[in-house]
Amino acid sequence: MIRNVTSPFTPKTLSFLRALKRNNRREWFQPRKEDYEKHVRTPMVSLLERLAGDLRTFAPELIADPKVSLFRVYRDTRFSNDKTPYKTHAAARFPLRGVPRGEGAGLYFEIAPGWVWMGGGLYMPTTADLHDIRAQIAASHPRGLHKVVTASAFTRAVGELTGDRLTRVPLGYPKDHPAAHYLQFKQFLGSCEYEASLATSPRFYPELLKVFRAVAPLVQFLNRAIEPRLTQAPLLVSEEPTRSPRQTVAHRPAPAPMW
Repeated sequence: MIRNVTSPFTPKTLSFLRALKRNNRREWFQPRKEDYEKHVRTPMVSLLERLAGDLRTFAPELIADPKVSLFRVYRDTRFSNDKTPYKTHAAARFPLRGVPRGEGAGLYFEIAPGWVWMGGGLYMPTTADLHDIRAQIAASHPRGLHKVVTASAFTRAVGELTGDRLTRVPLGYPKDHPAAHYLQFKQFLGSCEYEASLATSPRFYPELLKVFRAVAPLVQFLNRAIEPRLTQAPLLVSEEPTRSPRQTVAHRPAPAPMW
């Protein structure tokens, strides 16, 4: 059991985020950028450095590096109707090592003016991700996903598996499949939300570790399904040999679709 430890966040962290939410303008933020660095970014970096050591004990395949994990405060407003320039929460992700940026399942937490959120899983799986995950769910049931999300550590920490679901069993699986409930998921999440005051409490870091430890088996199950596809080397096409006009080339049949 992890004893209570001093949180790197202080009441000034939450005060800054609340003030930023009320004053989300460049002319307000720029004169206070040092306050952001001191009360928000620096505590986040300190936390990530601490987590880097603890993650190695139960999820060594995940990255805990400020250069990768820490979200920038600046919003990308190019394709958004909301042109406010700054994020009003502090957040970090812990993605799978060795896969393209933005791919794979991982852990995540954020501190906002009104809440603390912590958990993990896969929020926006691609069609290929869902194909691979559902294949693994079907093949491993009930020893696979069902066992992961009904484990006592998982249920005590985050309750149950959550996420958007289909109204029916996806095509390719019988309606009465033993894993039908899990096959309907379009997102795979395990998470908890708390009052914002938890961020400054001595309970914050032990609670974060408890949730991350409980959700890590879900993340690992998902990544086992999709990592082989994400890390496979691209096929190299050799230069086509020179041939006379009368020669013909036998083309290989197209591969069968994955869904």
